[in-house]
Amino acid sequence: MSMKKIGIIMHGATGRICSTQHIHNALIPIISEGGLHINNEIVVPRLLLVGRNKTELKKIADKNNIKEWTTNLDAALSDSDFSIFFEGAATHQRLETLTKAIKAKKHIYTEKPIAPSVSEGLHLLEKIENSNLKHGAVEDKLYLPGFQKLKNIINDKTLGEIVSFRLEFGWWVFNGEDTQSQRPSWNYKKETGGGLFLDMHTHWRYVIENILGNISKVVSTSWIAQPERIDENGNNYSVDVEDTTNTLVELENGVSGSIFSSWATRIRRDDLVCLYVDGTKGSAIGGLRDCWFQGSDETPIIKGFDISHEANKGKTFNDYSKAWKVIENNNPFVNPYRIGWENFLSHVIADQPLLSDLKEGIKDIQFAECCIKSSKEKVWINIKKI
Repeated sequence: MSMKKIGIIMHGATGRICSTQHIHNALIPIISEGGLHINNEIVVPRLLLVGRNKTELKKIADKNNIKEWTTNLDAALSDSDFSIFFEGAATHQRLETLTKAIKAKKHIYTEKPIAPSVSEGLHLLEKIENSNLKHGAVEDKLYLPGFQKLKNIINDKTLGEIVSFRLEFGWWVFNGEDTQSQRPSWNYKKETGGGLFLDMHTHWRYVIENILGNISKVVSTSWIAQPERIDENGNNYSVDVEDTTNTLVELENGVSGSIFSSWATRIRRDDLVCLYVDGTKGSAIGGLRDCWFQGSDETPIIKGFDISHEANKGKTFNDYSKAWKVIENNNPFVNPYRIGWENFLSHVIADQPLLSDLKEGIKDIQFAECCIKSSKEKVWINIKKI
């Protein structure tokens, strides 16, 4: 079996997502294991790291035993040995960078959101298709073990007919006053592409549609829970984008549900993100890693509120979570970002079908845009087909 190296430019290599998830947890393991078997070839990624901070670039390169790195994006794009361009840098710069990469005739794999707006995303898609280049968008949450288990038991009708769902996500992000913030300040500024709608609803669209069905309409509300924050340099700034959102969703199949996301909520749920699905034969909760299930036989008979009776008997709170069981899965864990890379490389090398292309990334932006519009106008928004 022949071996083939494929050059990948990793732009934004010093960012947390790129350096940790895409490089260290996805591509380096593929390289360490000798590459991917695609058709009759072993394909080994060859990485070129690109970023603005020379010191940080060298640290990441040394940590991962990568020999090639540069602060010169134009020089990287001009190198014909590297046919794939990955974009993982700042959101507000993404459109310009991807446009340059397309002009340089590189296949594109990009973090979300793929563009600032649907119209700009469609223009980008037109350019890349006219150049006959492959393209993909990162939709990593598809491959979370908990969501995969949830999808399986929905598809095999374990839950029966779906009647409703709700997605809950978030944790408390400190404002930097007494405890350092866990998220960078750009998340809280409109000019740098911040806000929960663009940051997280671009994930929730593909999660819901791939597990439950296509979304037909939404109505959203949003607010700023923590209006004043302190940035990485100790400077005060005002938050001008939403840090908490609540959205009602209707699917084309008639099922309705809700999405609650917040950077200002304290966790009392099974995981950082949970998708709850109720069906006629049972209910399930999918998290990052696990999936919990309660069938009709385990569903408790609730007759109503009985607080005084329990108090008189000296009973404590009834722990309803005990009636749920974990869905077992003996398959070994594979990092979701790695699965995305394996799928994209197979698409580039062997033209295998790719679920998450740039068009899917545009749908993610459309969903966020509809939620933003709804929140401003206080109306239901129909989602048009792209």
